[in-house]
Amino acid sequence: MPLINKLQRLYQNSKMAKKLTSRSENYSQWYNELVMEANLAENSAVRGSMVIKPYGYALWEKMQRVLDDKFKETGHENAYFPLFIPKSFFSKEASHVEGFAKECAVVTHYRLKSDGKGGVMVDPEAKLEEELIVRPTSETIIWDTYKNWIQSYRDLPLLINQWANVVRWEMRTRLFLRTSEFLWQEGHTAHATQIEAVKEAETILDVYADFAENYMGVPVLKGLKSPNERFAGAVETYCIEALMQDGKALQAGTSHFLGQNFAKAFDVKFLNKENQLEYVWATSWGVSTRLIGALIMAHSDDNGLVLPPKLAPIQVVIVPIYKKEEELKEISAQVEKITKELRKAGISVKYDDRDTFKPGFKFADWELKGVPVRLAIGPRDLQNGTVEVARRDTLEKEVLRIENIAEKVENLLNQIQKNIYQKALDFRENNTFTVDTWEDFKNQIEKGGFVLAHWDGSSETEQKIKDETKATIRLIPLNQDKEAGKCIYTGNPSQGRVVFAKAY
Repeated sequence: MPLINKLQRLYQNSKMAKKLTSRSENYSQWYNELVMEANLAENSAVRGSMVIKPYGYALWEKMQRVLDDKFKETGHENAYFPLFIPKSFFSKEASHVEGFAKECAVVTHYRLKSDGKGGVMVDPEAKLEEELIVRPTSETIIWDTYKNWIQSYRDLPLLINQWANVVRWEMRTRLFLRTSEFLWQEGHTAHATQIEAVKEAETILDVYADFAENYMGVPVLKGLKSPNERFAGAVETYCIEALMQDGKALQAGTSHFLGQNFAKAFDVKFLNKENQLEYVWATSWGVSTRLIGALIMAHSDDNGLVLPPKLAPIQVVIVPIYKKEEELKEISAQVEKITKELRKAGISVKYDDRDTFKPGFKFADWELKGVPVRLAIGPRDLQNGTVEVARRDTLEKEVLRIENIAEKVENLLNQIQKNIYQKALDFRENNTFTVDTWEDFKNQIEKGGFVLAHWDGSSETEQKIKDETKATIRLIPLNQDKEAGKCIYTGNPSQGRVVFAKAY
């Protein structure tokens, strides 16, 4: 081995992988350290905005690919709309502007000039005639566009999605969970009837729930938001809510039935089959890079990420164990055969033959990055026709015959996918509580988890509960069973329990 390689190897292996803060010690710090140590993202020079690094972006790309296919399977098409929105558009829908006003970034000028001191300043003569909002969401600009696209019932339904970035000026930020700029998809659809629009909102909710549970491995509850938590400008907001390992809830996706609010605000009418003009019915819906935060917090442990095989950028990593270059060549020849077999089965694989790191360092590194399956092969394995297989979710190891290794690994990946979902489901069930008194509610909310309790249906009561406990109604369960009771806070009549929790 050349001297420079030897020196580099000694240096790299002298750098021990940083041990993460324990989740039980400081969950927030554990999360932040994990995001950065696993090379998912980092803070940028722009306050509240993040740099998504290649490994983190690869995870987003896999999410994006699955969701995009699901949207297209349900008849949606992709388009793209402007980043900038005229400020006057926001004033057309009163509740919408009220909901987003505090989060809007505003463009007032279009040019800089020298300040004469070696720096730059805003050119006061380059003030925009109308200020522009950097989109926090796109309902207004899209509905202004739709009025030109929709004239007749033959133009409906209009099913459009866009993949984009948005800006919401957050005061307290956290990588992936809440940043001033984030990536997402937003669907915006127009329909001839209320029934069709409601069905669309519910269909997308099912798409989101299926993705969360069957791809992310995260069990979710489906329901409606209370009026206080509803999307600004919506008639109803449907949502999926997940429970994180620290007992806090995370909103993982929303689908909004907008009624005719935006159609009326932007005068979007169509000629129906009876040759009469009427306003269209609308929905909007979206999920964002926040899903990466959900994935991290639902499954990962003190050793690092635990990624579901269906979304892991790398599903299998192979690490050679050797002392001599001749041994590495023999191992690499076997690995090439294994790699071809795995890729033929549709399994993504990485061969880590870097000579600047020892196997132990590589094991810890890939464990930190959450690769579901690790294969290790040494000279003895070559002689015996075996390979050591380690699974990330349980950290269990076993030695398997190399014959039919792709089939064995594929079965193992399916087991891991099911296991991490079941583990998260068990956690949620063990941390879902039913309470009937205000004292019991306050005690349980402090401990965390989903809390099922009666609520009298008033916004005032909901706000008082939030002010006193920081807990919000995460959702009103769909098809809620009628269960007469008394509100935990006021004692007034209640028709059924809702789900409370502290949330991100």
